[in-house]
Amino acid sequence: MASNSYPRDMVGYGSLLPHAQWPGGARIAVNFCINYEAGGENNILHGDAASESIMVDWGAPSLVGQRSLLSESSFEYDSRRGIWRVLRLFGERNIKTSVFAVVMGLERNAEVAQAMVEQGHEMVTHGYRWIEHQGMPEDEEREHIRLAVEGLKRLTGHRPVGSFLGRPTLNTRRLLIEEGGFLYDRDSFADELPYWVEEAGRPHLVIPYSLETNDNRWNANSGFSTSSDYFEYMKDSFDMLYSEGDSEPKMMSVGLHARLIGRPGRAVGLERFLDYVLKHEKVWICTGEQIAHHWRQTHPFKPST
Repeated sequence: MASNSYPRDMVGYGSLLPHAQWPGGARIAVNFCINYEAGGENNILHGDAASESIMVDWGAPSLVGQRSLLSESSFEYDSRRGIWRVLRLFGERNIKTSVFAVVMGLERNAEVAQAMVEQGHEMVTHGYRWIEHQGMPEDEEREHIRLAVEGLKRLTGHRPVGSFLGRPTLNTRRLLIEEGGFLYDRDSFADELPYWVEEAGRPHLVIPYSLETNDNRWNANSGFSTSSDYFEYMKDSFDMLYSEGDSEPKMMSVGLHARLIGRPGRAVGLERFLDYVLKHEKVWICTGEQIAHHWRQTHPFKPST
């Protein structure tokens, strides 16, 4: 817990990790996270000042006051083709994921929303828009949170209990608590186990995410070059955590974007990794909501001393 004089926690669990006690004596909890952002990204059609440039597969520059048709087409590939391939791979293996859903985008593809619900994936709010919140007025951010919650309820029939904004403000966590109904958020890369924080005088659970075990390292060809690169890195990460899990079980978040991993030559790497994980015993493949319920029951909040 952070001290009153410095608002960051640089210690965390330290050398004495709590035993996660994952169900079934699992050595590792693996959570696959599909980021669905297509149709909610920066675009002058959406009232934004410029086109999107972040995590566009081929490294498109942002165009001020203009549409970037090629950038748009990268996101359209996500919703038109890539997401169906990714959902098929998980559906064939009966693996449930956490879908980080940008509501404006999901509103533009009701068929995808229905498929996600029918396959039993957890729907997590990824914001109403996939845009930077830093500098956003508090009342505007509060409204975006409300729109995201109401939108997912309307589209899926369920209220989201998890949030991953991805680009939060200092107000975001407090606003989630004020909105009510959230069990956890994912806006942290700080650990490999869930942890509690105190925000606005109330306990709040954080389940860390990862930008490292993530297909965003294919963005603009800046990291992975082949499906084998992807598979080997994910395998190495899994193997290290699985080995450590003999005495200190942890979690592995795997971030996915269908406009990236959904390409045929890349999806092969995801397919290989899914099958590799499934060959192991004592692995809990789970959603963020399942992790949240487990942690709340097994490791309830304890007030800071």
